[in-house]
Amino acid sequence: MTQWTGGYVDGIDYTHGYYRELGPLHAAMALTHAGVAMPAVATACELGFGQGLSTNIHAAAASVAWYGTDFNPVQAGFAAQLAQAAGSGAQLTDQSFDDYCARTDLPDFDFIALHGVWSWVSPANRTLLRDFVQRKLKPGGVLYMSYNCQPGWAPMVPLRDLLSTYVARMTAPGDRLAHRIDAALDFADRLQATCPAYLQAYPQVAARLAGLRQHDRRYLAHEYFNADWQPVDFTEQAAVLADAGLVYACPAHHLDQLDLFHLTAPQRALLAQLPDPVRRQGVRDLLLNQHFRRDYWVKAPDRPQGLDGDGGSRLAAPAHEAAMRSQRVVLVMPRADIDLTVRTGAFAIALNETMYAPLLAALQDHQPRTVAELEVLAPMRGGVRQLFEAVFILCGMGVLAPAQAPQAAAAASTSCRRLNLALLDHARGHDDIHHLASALVGGGLPMPRIPQLFLLAQARGLRGASAWCNFAWAQLASSDTPVHKDGQPLTTPADKREELQRKAAIFERDYLAMYQALGLADEQG
Repeated sequence: MTQWTGGYVDGIDYTHGYYRELGPLHAAMALTHAGVAMPAVATACELGFGQGLSTNIHAAAASVAWYGTDFNPVQAGFAAQLAQAAGSGAQLTDQSFDDYCARTDLPDFDFIALHGVWSWVSPANRTLLRDFVQRKLKPGGVLYMSYNCQPGWAPMVPLRDLLSTYVARMTAPGDRLAHRIDAALDFADRLQATCPAYLQAYPQVAARLAGLRQHDRRYLAHEYFNADWQPVDFTEQAAVLADAGLVYACPAHHLDQLDLFHLTAPQRALLAQLPDPVRRQGVRDLLLNQHFRRDYWVKAPDRPQGLDGDGGSRLAAPAHEAAMRSQRVVLVMPRADIDLTVRTGAFAIALNETMYAPLLAALQDHQPRTVAELEVLAPMRGGVRQLFEAVFILCGMGVLAPAQAPQAAAAASTSCRRLNLALLDHARGHDDIHHLASALVGGGLPMPRIPQLFLLAQARGLRGASAWCNFAWAQLASSDTPVHKDGQPLTTPADKREELQRKAAIFERDYLAMYQALGLADEQG
């Protein structure tokens, strides 16, 4: 670790994750459900973008000027290469927060994202980030922030400190960080074998400690081994951001707004007694033993229009219903794959098939429709609010996705295709990126490696399941990449090819037309 990183771990690159909460369309759906005004987003910034996959997908998939920095030059270089391949114009650098936040040539932003940064940087850097948001986020603009929180992480703090200190003081600085992490985990195993009273008092910590070895070492390095690691109390976080002129809006993960899927009836009744949204969220964290939060915050607007009487960002009833009707969605799963059961933690709640079937039927052609259009095609007894709630739940489940207007999708189609071709080519030798950009949804959609290879074969003019299977096999066999069936690795080349052929046939029969409608696959020539 070096001083210029601000205490953040270096020597091992971060994973290539995609996070839909960083997308303005996802934010618009979440804020609309919460009854909060969403600004038009022309400029956006991600501070600490990691490998830059989310930033690049959102920059390619919408007409938004994206900016950002990540101190790691290897990660920033990879992100910049993707931006160049897409031709999106995203301005991505490898500056420290200190240098980046001091720049005078940056525009003001409608949307700023801080994913997985706040809990892992020094207090000085947190002050820099807060001040940057205060200065550069426009009135009415939206901040996305995710962070480790209390109370869920509280019992883990002593063990995390022990592991981090062990790596810093008991391993060779010149050794690979992954090896040093393994040495710390070995020590943790020896510690656990002595049956320490602390782990007996907190059995969930013992279980978490035992599960660390199952994680990618890149994840462990950035999650546990920074010099700074501070789970945050939500009410304290709200106070810090209030000093920057921001108010809490809503959870960024859609299903987190729906307490029916998370809390018992007595717990929901208790929360209903708390009118203050900040206090309500703090108590909710205790009820759920919350360990990670994903939230949207809004900077107070200068001139509220269509808002409620208190001058805040909450929409008055007519404006709220208009915002709901304007939301556009598209089905992003084959109908046969949809399981109408919401699973969250200890809850598994079956949705009403009779109510949801007409809605899914209206969207089964994978063409986007507004909620206003769905009111005609699949009306519900509860009117637009019940319909929007159903749409919102399906978006939270990943069955539907927010969609752009046709003109915006058309404008982003070229940059999305260019970015996707670069990602598909990357998949020839790597299995670390599992999303592609869709201009239709203004963001990313899941795509495992083998279907990516089928899409690359199709983009190169190969036609039919057999040709795609042969192409994918050539890529996988050259690197001895395992092929799995029913979760188990296959051992013989014949079995691997047979499984690839089966997957290619399913891809051609059940998925290709959908991917073409969603802009992820070329039309067959």
